[in-house]
Amino acid sequence: MGTGAATAFEGPASGFFKGNWRRRLAHVVETMREMSFQTDPQAMVNTYRTRMRQFMPADRFVSVSRRGLERPKYRITRSSLWDKDINPWRDRDKLPVLEGGLLGELLYADEPQIIDDLVVSPDDPAAEFFAGQRSLIAVPHFDKGEAVNMVVMMREHPGAFPREEFPEWFWLSSLFGRATHSLVLSEELRQALEVVERELKVVADLQRSLLPKRLPKIPTLDLAAHYQTSRWAGGDYYDIFALPDGRWGLLIADVSGHGTPAAVMMAVTHSIAHTYPGAPERPADLLNFINHHLSTRYTADFEAFVTAFYGIYDPARRELTYASAGHNPPRLKRCEDGSVLSLDSVGNLPLGVDGEMEYDQTTQLLRPGDQIVFYTDGITEATSPDGTTMFGLERLDAVLENCHLDADGLIQAVLDAVDAFTVGGAPTDDRTLLVAKVS
Repeated sequence: MGTGAATAFEGPASGFFKGNWRRRLAHVVETMREMSFQTDPQAMVNTYRTRMRQFMPADRFVSVSRRGLERPKYRITRSSLWDKDINPWRDRDKLPVLEGGLLGELLYADEPQIIDDLVVSPDDPAAEFFAGQRSLIAVPHFDKGEAVNMVVMMREHPGAFPREEFPEWFWLSSLFGRATHSLVLSEELRQALEVVERELKVVADLQRSLLPKRLPKIPTLDLAAHYQTSRWAGGDYYDIFALPDGRWGLLIADVSGHGTPAAVMMAVTHSIAHTYPGAPERPADLLNFINHHLSTRYTADFEAFVTAFYGIYDPARRELTYASAGHNPPRLKRCEDGSVLSLDSVGNLPLGVDGEMEYDQTTQLLRPGDQIVFYTDGITEATSPDGTTMFGLERLDAVLENCHLDADGLIQAVLDAVDAFTVGGAPTDDRTLLVAKVS
């Protein structure tokens, strides 16, 4: 290291810090205000450097970093000798990497330092940055206790940096270094979130592509559906299957959990359901098939499960034969006499829990005017703003009193009731509705 090195903060004070306190305060306030608008680290560095010239006058400066390098290597990140700044975050590979010498000693010492009488060997790897300078201060910027970055400021005459002002310089520079680092992390986080958001949107689009593009026209049955995820993608699933003899399969399912993992399992469930060989004659057959493949190939490792309700509707007989795998029983409103039934005559464990499970089924005779609401628990478990009360079955049944509405009208009536109950709060769980009205 050059001669005259010292780290003691002593000696006469002079310069900006000894000026009028109101003037200093006004300058600091204006500096902080201007920096608060910065979102680009490079722009903030330039703003700070311009402002700090009044605090820390210097004839030359050089900034170095050892981030990502092994001792004794370091990277020159900025220099007043350069005609053009290079962005060290975007163009790191364009910055020179040196090894050893005075800059390396200062940086790897992990301490602020003052040199009053600077003498540098001509063969020092950074000699050009010191040429013509006689005094120096080295201000480290710590990250996890190490001087990862350092600013070195120089003057053309010896003993030019008063020691009494050095602690404040070090403090200001270090705080700025942390602020810049935070801004860099914020920008990296923003970019990462943009990538994640784009990927999640693709997942959401793929998931929605698995749902029926349009609902079929089924004799004696008016259908409507609503699908809303609590996040970009979710685990709810509904499907309509055309079956032999004019029958139709109606499936609604809900994967445990939320977000992308549930969406992936939803896609797996969809794939299995659509690979059933032929057309299932019985609703239980499809649930047995899905359950076996989920249990043996997927859910054992991921500890996930799927609730499902699958019914086969026969338009000629107005019969719904159904099986259930732990799903919320659909509500049947009999507009003929005003009664409300729960389709819960059978019910077994969710899919993916027990690969040996054999599902039961039963048949429900329907009448003209009957309204059936198939739903996931995001509807009935929607909570009041204070989080103390759930929407529940009574409020759902109350909406079904609207026997004059068609299937689309019933869907909207349920959504309006949930929205009023939650006071427009964002859903915390996926909300899926499938309404069938017998004509």
